[in-house]
Amino acid sequence: MRPGSAAELFAELQSGSHRRALGRAITLLESTQLDDRRLADELVDLALNHTLPHPTFRLGISGTPGVGKSTFIEYFGLEIAGLGHRLAVLAIDPSSSLSGGSILGDKTRMEELTRHPNVFIRPSPTGGHLGGVGAASRAAVLLCEAAGYDYIIVETVGVGQAEWQVHGMTDAFLLLAQPGAGDDLQGIKRGILELADLIAVNKTDRLPEAAKQTALELRSSLHLAPARPDEWAVSVLNISALTGNGLTAIREKLEDYVKKMRTAGHFQTRREAQRVDWLREHAEHRLLSDFHDFLSSQARTTDELWRILDEQSSLSNASRVILEKFYQSKRTDNKKIKT
Repeated sequence: MRPGSAAELFAELQSGSHRRALGRAITLLESTQLDDRRLADELVDLALNHTLPHPTFRLGISGTPGVGKSTFIEYFGLEIAGLGHRLAVLAIDPSSSLSGGSILGDKTRMEELTRHPNVFIRPSPTGGHLGGVGAASRAAVLLCEAAGYDYIIVETVGVGQAEWQVHGMTDAFLLLAQPGAGDDLQGIKRGILELADLIAVNKTDRLPEAAKQTALELRSSLHLAPARPDEWAVSVLNISALTGNGLTAIREKLEDYVKKMRTAGHFQTRREAQRVDWLREHAEHRLLSDFHDFLSSQARTTDELWRILDEQSSLSNASRVILEKFYQSKRTDNKKIKT
């Protein structure tokens, strides 16, 4: 059921029914309906102006498909929740080309964690969004914090050249690597290694020697990375998410990172920079969404696109004409809103 107002839903986020309200709120963020988008914008504004009672921590987790991200999050999350944290997991899945929804559904892969009373898990589709996270992910993190969750984990689709965006919306970035990664390790070196704040080689229970070798290669690669402005020394740890070996070391290393970054003021600086990135990303996403709607309406109701192609001497001229029509349509819409 659609909420009556953003204020009403925001109040529910801080009530006993916050889990249900949070699910509804994130659904609003992911909606492409105009009325839902307006309501979601109001909800985000309320969250941005809300003062949190306690500091929060945002952890991004990435790794190649099959590295064991879901297994790691299940057992690491149980340890975090067991320490009294309220944990929210935003598991970003690939989008189905047919339905646009999540394909993998991480709730089915984190059964024990899902049942924990202090844990909220939300699988969300990327919606074709670049960067390995969904278009609404930044706002979803904010709403989770407003609902009282102080530890947020964002699990991304998998390591790739475009999967830089999770680093720009979290406080720390954990990279999970495969033992004997081969070509995958080369991809990590090129695309994402220098963004990691902590690296863990998983599955050491199954492939201990390969895990040791992979850790050595990763440490060697880190020596070639540019110097970090925050002077943090990135560690490479060997773990087994399945047996729990090394998970406490991961938690303690992250706690050390948080303490040092907060003391030096790097957390505040990083989050302020992320808000600017969010503004830019939000504007770009809204522009692309409006342009997509415009093209869809043109193709659905008229033969305008075909006519423009036939009349123009080049594709660039045709594109220019289409953009001029789009800008004109937005000016007309704005005039209607003002009147």
